[in-house]
Amino acid sequence: MSTTTTPNPLPGPRAPAWGPGRALALVGGSLLGLIALALVVAGVALVLAHATARDSAGFYTAPTERFTTGTYALTSEGLQIGDVRDHGADWALDAVDATVRVRASEPGGRPVFIGIAPKADVDRYLLLSAHSEISAAGGAPFSYDSVRRGGAQRPPIPGLQGFWAAATSGWGTQSVTWKPDSGRWAIVVMNADGSRPVRADVSVGAKSAVVLPIGLTLLALGLMGLATSAALIWAGARGAPVTVAGAVGDTETPYPLRFEARQDESLSRWLWLVKWLLALPHWVVLAFLWIAYDVLTLVALVAILFTGRYPRSLFDFNVGVLRWTWRVVHYAFTFGTDRYPPFTLAQADYSAELDVPYPERLSRAKAFFKPWLLALPHWLVVAIFLGWWSAPGLLPLLACIGGVVLLFTGRYPRDMFGLVVGLARWVARVAVYAGLMRDEYPPFRIDR
Repeated sequence: MSTTTTPNPLPGPRAPAWGPGRALALVGGSLLGLIALALVVAGVALVLAHATARDSAGFYTAPTERFTTGTYALTSEGLQIGDVRDHGADWALDAVDATVRVRASEPGGRPVFIGIAPKADVDRYLLLSAHSEISAAGGAPFSYDSVRRGGAQRPPIPGLQGFWAAATSGWGTQSVTWKPDSGRWAIVVMNADGSRPVRADVSVGAKSAVVLPIGLTLLALGLMGLATSAALIWAGARGAPVTVAGAVGDTETPYPLRFEARQDESLSRWLWLVKWLLALPHWVVLAFLWIAYDVLTLVALVAILFTGRYPRSLFDFNVGVLRWTWRVVHYAFTFGTDRYPPFTLAQADYSAELDVPYPERLSRAKAFFKPWLLALPHWLVVAIFLGWWSAPGLLPLLACIGGVVLLFTGRYPRDMFGLVVGLARWVARVAVYAGLMRDEYPPFRIDR
């Protein structure tokens, strides 16, 4: 024998709507849409950078910043480029065709030296000389982290050393350009005579011939992806039923939500300890379904703002996601049944069900504000129910207490089960309202 917390059935059955193909089309289209949107954003950013962020020489240049040290040299951390074990295998360097430019000047007008060399050669050169290795730089206001290395000897004149891949020295602003090659490299800024302290205004820039082609390619791929995403969503959305036999609920169910849960008479004492793990296949599927849910809710928002209607096929899909989620939560956390939930968006013969009647019209004015502003009081309550940051929520706490009672007595307290289902019902009503499915404001209560 079993009991039902909300035993009111729908007045009429809904026609079959969701086969695997349509559901996969909507989920796949939503995922593809997110990826395509990211490609479009990246492509636009690169195209705009190419058009607006370059100087007259074609370099993308960081702002000039001042570096100071009481040691003999400023050096960068080793920059790993390519594979040092096989210098000839890094074809990508040639494809990128990049050029690095380093500019530096001494604020007091003293001659400055800039050099780029293999990190191992720089380490040997400054082994006995104090130098500051910059480990991180950036932020607003600008700051950098450095590590002091080396000994106390003054280094030899840097410009006389033969290991530099690129180097320059002199009065005023000095500039050195370098084509990156495989290996581990370091940038060095010093006084030209090797003295200390070192003060330098430094800027680093780079240019590449492939920024614009990459940006245009990403933009084209993103636009094609968005078109394909729209086609998949349209293919998954078309052909859904457009009528419902009647409204959900009766005078005892004022909020338009059918939220059903039954507690089985016979429950395993220990199975609840591993149900969350047994439900792992469902969690994986639900992760993708909820991505689609979020994307389709945004699509529905646009449709409501322009038409006052929630596209029916998208509505049925999103209700199906809520329904699937509630079944898995019922199995894994309310411990009302040991029967494994079905893998379907449609209604099924299971001890936990959820349904929402389709609204013929929705308020355009409320649509934008319902999810975040109007639902804010409920979100605060839901945070208490589900937990906030590291604080445990009321729902999982009650479920665990009931599970411990079940473990030792063989019975899950019926009153506690009813309370857990009531709290879950509250959360579901908020999800329905914030998900734009109904305009009726959710009541502040756990019963129907």
